[in-house]
Amino acid sequence: MNRALLARTLALMLCTVLAVVQAHAAEEAHALVRDVARLESLRTVKDLQRHYAQYTQAGLWDEAASLFSRDARLVNGSEEIRGRAAIERWLAKRGGGSRGLPRGALHIEFIDEPLVNLSVDGNSARGRWMSLTFAGDGRGNARIDGGIYENEYVLEDGRWKIAVQHYHPHYTGPYETGWTNVDGADLPYVPYHFTIEESGIPVPPPAGPAPVSRATPAEVLARIARLNAEDAVRNLQHAFGYYVDRRMWDDVVDLFTDDALVEIAPTGLVQGSVLPGGSFRGRDGVRRAMERMGPAGLTQGVLNDRILFDTVVTILPGGRAAVARGFELAMVGDAGRGTQYWEISIFLNRFSLEGGTWKMQELHVFPLVRAPYGRGWGDGGLAPPANRALPAFAALNPATGRDVRMRGFEVLGRTALAPGRGARTVAPAAWDAATLAAARRDLARSMAWDGSENISSAYGYYIDDFQWPSLGAVFAEKGNKQSPFAGYYFGRERISQAATSMYGAPRNTPRAGIAFHWRIQPVILVAADGRSANLRTRLFQPRTAKQPGSAQIMSGMYPNDQTVLENGIWRLWTLEIDEPYFTMSSWKEGWNGVQPRPADAPRPPPSPLVQRYPPDILMTELGRRAEGFRGGTGETLEWPDILPMWFNYRNPVSGRVPEYYWPDCVPCELRPEVSMTRHGYLMPPTGPEDTGR
Repeated sequence: MNRALLARTLALMLCTVLAVVQAHAAEEAHALVRDVARLESLRTVKDLQRHYAQYTQAGLWDEAASLFSRDARLVNGSEEIRGRAAIERWLAKRGGGSRGLPRGALHIEFIDEPLVNLSVDGNSARGRWMSLTFAGDGRGNARIDGGIYENEYVLEDGRWKIAVQHYHPHYTGPYETGWTNVDGADLPYVPYHFTIEESGIPVPPPAGPAPVSRATPAEVLARIARLNAEDAVRNLQHAFGYYVDRRMWDDVVDLFTDDALVEIAPTGLVQGSVLPGGSFRGRDGVRRAMERMGPAGLTQGVLNDRILFDTVVTILPGGRAAVARGFELAMVGDAGRGTQYWEISIFLNRFSLEGGTWKMQELHVFPLVRAPYGRGWGDGGLAPPANRALPAFAALNPATGRDVRMRGFEVLGRTALAPGRGARTVAPAAWDAATLAAARRDLARSMAWDGSENISSAYGYYIDDFQWPSLGAVFAEKGNKQSPFAGYYFGRERISQAATSMYGAPRNTPRAGIAFHWRIQPVILVAADGRSANLRTRLFQPRTAKQPGSAQIMSGMYPNDQTVLENGIWRLWTLEIDEPYFTMSSWKEGWNGVQPRPADAPRPPPSPLVQRYPPDILMTELGRRAEGFRGGTGETLEWPDILPMWFNYRNPVSGRVPEYYWPDCVPCELRPEVSMTRHGYLMPPTGPEDTGR
């Protein structure tokens, strides 16, 4: 073979190899675009439900109805409404008959703890949610309703819509006496739309080859960046909430930009109300605004629980600014002064990306109600809401793609919606292996956020229903779980058996009562490879039973949970519960009704499990980490004494280390072999400038 022929042959072979490589890269790029769209669909479905909650709170019945498909069904217990127009009429009638709410009226439905699954074909989805409604007519009547949604969603004309909204009522009652089970009856089980495995696969693998996409690398990378930004902003908003709970003002101030703005509207959005608003600028202003709630820290009998619900995060054009809008339900008071209040607000906060770190830039709070506990919100509270002013909506209506129609209302907080300063995205003109691999990792991190939230919710639903084998199955094979006031159990079988030993065999018959485990307000920090995460979530626990006067609320925290991707399914690696932060003696007395334990009272005993089914690690072996908790070490602290609040992350902006800091799983210090890092997983980052290990 002469040299010319050899050269031509080699050139042809090289061209063939390059063509194969380019074809493979193209296939990978098309698959990437499809997976980005599938995760975007999942999040749009979640936001549909959050928008429904926000629109109905404002009395925007037409906007709420627009979220439903043409032939949608709304099922409310035994009542069924079909079609979008009929749904709008039903919503309006329930809310008073006209657009908006009457003066002094309140209708706010907290819908949270999502467990959402996209279909394989990506054209439909199903979701399970908790629901709690606070309602009042402004004329002295108030009530509370709670239940579970099992909903269906559909892609209609290119936009996601609610196809079936099925509300299963569990408890209801007037505010004065508190709720009881609906009709005073036993509570049935609400069938799950998911299997154990599906609970950890929110976005299932698609079928068949991906369709050809014309999206450029710059466009796709920008979409992935928006998903990552949404995770960071949601984490920051939720972390802010926990710092406020404990009046950790140094940490709150750290979260803000130097040019921060805090605006607090008058209570009830009425000028001249008993609680006037205020405007505060700069980081010093942030501190002054926070100190309106009281000095730093909590002392005996002081409660400042401010729970965040239904948060919608919108990344603004340019990708360097964002807005979060949602609800805050506050239970606050000082037993020493004999004060306890409900506060309900809307927040509309602006975030800015500075030097690669997201920070809070503007905090806008719009109080709706401040009501003394003994009086409630039936008459509108201390400053009845005018209900003719609304905080702006950052996001378009997801079902129509248009601005939310707010005619007849004064629109507040528009400054938070100004676009950020855009940055030019540097991206290759064509896909290459390195860019594709990096994009896949970034997408995997956002997939992990939703996978972790799903499996977290699954735990809550299974424990509510006493489904102990299923509860054990949501853990990884080598996972571990703390049982309250006892200690840690290793492995699925022992986790399930511990629950059975404590509470009895799994139940499939109606129950006389339920202590609901809302696992909400998550802070999810994902490892660089998207295969593991640190999870922090709140425990909000309304309790219901048949008997009048049995309504209760208590709270706690899951501060050291972890999740892993095991065989393609998200599982819990570890779960730790710190509880209770506060309790009630009765519905009538509220959280102030609990008296301090006498100094000479015997120490509260540990859980019966310690003798009945001994843990692998006792709480008494955990040293400082178990101090103050029942069954643990040191002096037992019970509300109204203040338990420590632990964190598995440092301040997400400044890196400030909290007083109570435990970054890995709680039993890992005693048993290093149970750490997920000993089983092929990376430790997620615990703060800024930390890439994990």
